[in-house]
Amino acid sequence: MAVLSSFSSSAMQKGIVVTIPVLFLTASLSALIFFIISSSLSSCSCPSSPSSQNHGIVGDARSEERISTSREDIDWVKDLIRSNGLHMHENVLRKGINPRTREQQLQDLIQYKGISHYEGDEASNHTALPCPGELLVEEHHSNYGEPWAGGRDVFEFLAEASRLKPNARVLEIGCGTLRVGLHFIRYLNPGSFHCLEKDELSLMAALRYELPSQGLLHKRPLIVRGDDMEFSKFGSDVAYDLIYASAVFLHMPDELVWTGVERLVDKLKPYEGRMFVSHNIKFCTRLGGEKCTERLASLGLESLGKQTHDSLLFNHYEIWFGFRRIKG
Repeated sequence: MAVLSSFSSSAMQKGIVVTIPVLFLTASLSALIFFIISSSLSSCSCPSSPSSQNHGIVGDARSEERISTSREDIDWVKDLIRSNGLHMHENVLRKGINPRTREQQLQDLIQYKGISHYEGDEASNHTALPCPGELLVEEHHSNYGEPWAGGRDVFEFLAEASRLKPNARVLEIGCGTLRVGLHFIRYLNPGSFHCLEKDELSLMAALRYELPSQGLLHKRPLIVRGDDMEFSKFGSDVAYDLIYASAVFLHMPDELVWTGVERLVDKLKPYEGRMFVSHNIKFCTRLGGEKCTERLASLGLESLGKQTHDSLLFNHYEIWFGFRRIKG
């Protein structure tokens, strides 16, 4: 009110008469203009600040997801084990827990028809995707000569060595029962994991047990049966960020390996894409060091040398040889 009296007095001194209604109308008009400007600014499609932009794929909050277990994670779980006073004991029968070997579990499944509570015809029609007992007891987890947990080690190394993001495309040559592939399938966007595998039993384990039991059917990996290094079923225009073969080329004739590598070069993204082969590259070194390099170069590949990766859970390390495509 004091401001209004001062304004009126000043106006009267200059011969200007401003009435109260005019002042009210002016204030209302100013408020309306301010509201319109504020609304337009809040609804404009202005560029977002760099800190708010998603640098991965649209709508994917996992673009910066950490892959490897950190030292802080390891310290945390060790502290939790220590604070609970936990110690490893012999896995024997005790009250409340009924440990069974895989053989015993399988026998139970056979003898009691899947441990069903249903009788007669009802015993077999309440399972959407009936699974063989051999798969249910996970016998296939022992098919590869080392702990199943090693699959996570391979995934961590390959994903980080190739700087993989969830929107990448990955091809595994010989994915078996998905000991490694499960981790890629879970991490990648649907349809982004491809595999060529020749062993029918491994494929059955992968498709009838591993994918359903892990809740990964919705990820729709493209898994093709074949042993001839033929990749046409994966599409002619696909470009992979990572191609890898874990202990597969060791069991193939050298020339078949070279045939596969030659076919895969054009499917590997230039410069940024990576190809990794485990254990050794005797298909190449048997030619002699210089000839090996020359043949790789003729295909447009450059060797990135040998790398190793330690296992998280057991005394083991993987040996990998990396390559990149040097021609666009």
